[in-house]
Amino acid sequence: MTSLHPVVVIGAGPIGLAAAAHLQERGQDVLVLEAGPSAGAAMSAWGHIKLFSSWQYNIDPASRRLLETPAAGYTGEWVAPRATRLPTGAEMVSEYLAPLAAHPAMAAVVRYGCRVTAITRVLSNGAGVDLTRSAGREASLFLVRTRVGEETADVLARAVIDASGTWAGSNPVGRSGIEAIGEAAARSLGLVSSPLPDVLGSSAERFAGRTVLVLGAGHSAANTLLALGRLRQQHPATTILWGLRGTANPARLYGGGAADELPARGQLGTRLRRFVENGDISIVENVALTSLSPNADAAAVRVALADGRSLDVDIVVPATGFRPDLSILAELRLDLDPIVEAPRALGPLIDPEFHSCGTVSAHGARELAHPEPNFYIAGMKSYGRAPTFLMATGYEQVRSIAAALAGDSAAAEAVELELPVTGVCSTDLAGSCDAPAVATPATGPAAGSGGSSCGAPEVAPCC
Repeated sequence: MTSLHPVVVIGAGPIGLAAAAHLQERGQDVLVLEAGPSAGAAMSAWGHIKLFSSWQYNIDPASRRLLETPAAGYTGEWVAPRATRLPTGAEMVSEYLAPLAAHPAMAAVVRYGCRVTAITRVLSNGAGVDLTRSAGREASLFLVRTRVGEETADVLARAVIDASGTWAGSNPVGRSGIEAIGEAAARSLGLVSSPLPDVLGSSAERFAGRTVLVLGAGHSAANTLLALGRLRQQHPATTILWGLRGTANPARLYGGGAADELPARGQLGTRLRRFVENGDISIVENVALTSLSPNADAAAVRVALADGRSLDVDIVVPATGFRPDLSILAELRLDLDPIVEAPRALGPLIDPEFHSCGTVSAHGARELAHPEPNFYIAGMKSYGRAPTFLMATGYEQVRSIAAALAGDSAAAEAVELELPVTGVCSTDLAGSCDAPAVATPATGPAAGSGGSSCGAPEVAPCC
């Protein structure tokens, strides 16, 4: 029964396309559903960011094999990028994801502009199987509800891999994980930017000469702060405030430095320290944001803090990390870690209080499994709220999952992964990977990309 239906992969980013490539190598029917207009749509949103891992670690092996395989009617000839070069998000798309998606074998199975709105289960006779029903559940199919424009349609699948990422789930700027009072209105007025604005490019006019508050202590914050520091060199009237939820601890703020096996990532904190010590960036400690109040002409916003202080700024940058959207999975039986919202077996391996990008153990189908048979969350979304995801980790995840779905349990269990170490484990620049790096070739094994993956940008997300 179920062999007549495909494995549905949600998301045509690097991890989703890698999942499709591994499944195809194993002779499995696959259908990729992508909400955006093209492959790597989320990555394109931060295309100006440079990753801190080189091409050597950013290309999935099965995807590479497909790109190197001639196909009838395929006029494009893929030329592998130089292994030691650090790509930007835009280059990841143009030099890798777009050619991969255009390969006839992949193009035939990817649907664009197709947003998944819900996933549930149905029996072969069409009878529904909601969250509470156990009888016949294991043998049932997945019903994946999609929306294309104004049209809604259902797709039946024998298995589902959710590789939709977390780019659309930016954390709020308010304290304790909830929105600040007035935050939604401030966002609608453009007073709260995207998590990784193009400060030196398309958004330069918006930031030049303004007072900017950057919230966050991870790589995303660092990338934006570095870009703003460079912008200030051109426009000295620019005021840069770095808002920290706690007190400044330089050793934790600036990361592993020379001890980082990804030089681009290690240099991130070193460069940031220089801007702070030179007075280009001012640190504001103990920022517990309670409300945002636009001024009369909505050109600036007053930021109220829990201790009674207030800051008047022109724009707030929410480099506060991301969280997974689990709403489409409400009718599936999930087993999630209560702290980071990752699969329960994975949660302790990636808790950012104890692990950095390079200290996460190899893991695959077993750790990513849920009580819902044949359902997996992979890629950045599998890490829940933890910011320590690397793209190479996601490639190994989907290789293992594809093996499990093809019935090759031995290959599914044989997970191997070598990642770089940061020299420190923490949730700040020393260990987080929700963002970027610098243009220096990486020498250690690893990778990443943004939105739904992590390769890590120069003034940018982590992967």
